[in-house]
Amino acid sequence: MKTIVLFITVLLNALSVGFFFAWSISVILGTKKVGHLTYLETMQSINREILNPVFFLVFFGSLIALVITTYLQFNNKTVFVLVLASTIIYLIGTFGVTAFGNVPLNNELEALNITKLNLIELKDFRTYYEGAWNHFHGIRTISSMFSFILLLISIFIQKTF
Repeated sequence: MKTIVLFITVLLNALSVGFFFAWSISVILGTKKVGHLTYLETMQSINREILNPVFFLVFFGSLIALVITTYLQFNNKTVFVLVLASTIIYLIGTFGVTAFGNVPLNNELEALNITKLNLIELKDFRTYYEGAWNHFHGIRTISSMFSFILLLISIFIQKTF
């Protein structure tokens, strides 16, 4: 049971960090090269489509699996501390930043009728949104990487000792 939960935890967290990393090196770079209206339309579309069962399974499942894994590692103090640190980093740096940083920006963009904005308004909103959104995305990407690295270290220590 413990091994299955650990496998699921590692898999979900690998998918999560992979998603954030891939977004950083592809979507962000690609959207920097399009016009303001196209960028905002694209982000509105992506923000609607990302709310799907697979994303929810990976994003929420990572956190849930980390919490369960933390609980199951209670007998091994070193592994417990590493998994707990991994969980806290994911909770605050990935989940929290998404919930309190990226999601409010996405909601603000969704409420905006971009077809009624003039060029200056499009540019100004894009500058505000893109800068803040990418900043928060960078934090959650790095946080998910650190969380995953700590999880891997905990597995290595558990298998070594």
